[in-house]
Amino acid sequence: MSEGAAAVLREGPPPVNGLLQRVLDLMAALRRAGLGTTQSEAIDAVRLLPHLDLLERGQLREALAAVTVTSPSHRRSFDDLFDLYFPARSAPADDTPEVSDEPVEEFDPDAYLRELIDVLLRGGDDVIRQLARMAVDEFGRVEGRDGGVSYFQYKVFRAVDLQQLLRDLLTRVQDEEELTALQERLHRDEFEARLRTFQQEVEAEIRRRAAAQRGVDQVADRMTRPPVEELDFFHLSAEDQAQLRAQIRPLARKLATRVAVKRKHGKDGRLDVRRTVRRSLSTGGVPFEPSFRPRRPHKPELFVICDVSGSVASFARFTLMLVHTLQEQFSKVRSFAFIDTLDEVTALFESGDLAAAMRRMMSEAELVWLDGHSDYGHSLERFHAEHARDISPRSTVLILGDARNNYRQANAWVLQDLQRRARHVYWLNPEPLQFWDTGDSIATSYARFVDDMVEVRNLKQLGRFVERIA
Repeated sequence: MSEGAAAVLREGPPPVNGLLQRVLDLMAALRRAGLGTTQSEAIDAVRLLPHLDLLERGQLREALAAVTVTSPSHRRSFDDLFDLYFPARSAPADDTPEVSDEPVEEFDPDAYLRELIDVLLRGGDDVIRQLARMAVDEFGRVEGRDGGVSYFQYKVFRAVDLQQLLRDLLTRVQDEEELTALQERLHRDEFEARLRTFQQEVEAEIRRRAAAQRGVDQVADRMTRPPVEELDFFHLSAEDQAQLRAQIRPLARKLATRVAVKRKHGKDGRLDVRRTVRRSLSTGGVPFEPSFRPRRPHKPELFVICDVSGSVASFARFTLMLVHTLQEQFSKVRSFAFIDTLDEVTALFESGDLAAAMRRMMSEAELVWLDGHSDYGHSLERFHAEHARDISPRSTVLILGDARNNYRQANAWVLQDLQRRARHVYWLNPEPLQFWDTGDSIATSYARFVDDMVEVRNLKQLGRFVERIA
């Protein structure tokens, strides 16, 4: 090796800075946020830079998203981090305002809200962006290193009520002209889009100012939420719930495809000895060509027993949504719900409207027998008395609940008998594993008599379980 090459190796690689460093920092932040950005995707992101007009921020955003975002649920996190590492305008070097001899006009919140309504009526992203920055200046000023980004956002939207703005906008339009139902809906959609733009601009401005004071990486790590498939079922916003609904159906289709492939390639049954021997007589047994009996596939039956008490209602909602999306994979799906007693609710879910079915279940089904607190023992005993005879070797029993029995009788013998009758018995428990058998939890008492008791707190864990039993 030459002396020049050895000197270069000793010095190490040249420092990376500027735009390239920002891209690499964004890739690292995406990985820390749980978006699973790989090294090859980071290389692709760097390679595409010479092919872009770097002055077009929107073009850069979409190009980086194309090579790094692999799931629709990750797009919001990507956009938040992109706005942080590539802000619409650079942070000023000195946030301290210049001293002027002219008197400062006092800020009038009411006048500001009237101006904001006028701007939202006309539209125009640039003006909306200016008013968003003004709102941050006056209502959610980011001062010092204390307080999270969400706290400053809360301060702004406490002063600027978005729902009240929407009502005021619709009232203003209705006062000016008589609207049909369709026109009102179109105006509502347009105003909601402009309010979302205003909200996003406020949030981006607060993140930009926080990053200027505390450092981009620190703010990125604190502000980014995990992907929606990793969010706990018990801590979901309305937007998160909508995203989960959209992701459950593709998960069901994926499972259906895998099951179909298994049936297609596993069509051969047991060896048919008589036919094999008869076929080999014409060749003296050489070569030996085995013959198999045709397999008669059958669709399994699914029995769902679901705790719908207040502590696990959100978990039960999304699991039932998945189960009913998979109905085409089963010859029969029967659903049972319970709080302190059990009732069959299969007919309520036949309409396909899960929200209406859940409302009907809580109002029409007989779920409360004594005091409205979970009673697994009584519910399982009632299921055994009324429905155990329907369980066959083709049946799979799926139990959903946290196994917290309020110190009541367990009746675990019911699960032991169901395991003897059914092909499989599974239990999905939304509680963290470390909390099993604490307090009034009797998870281990039930886990002895099921094929598997699995912790399922989010869509990712639910997906792993579904793939495993397919």
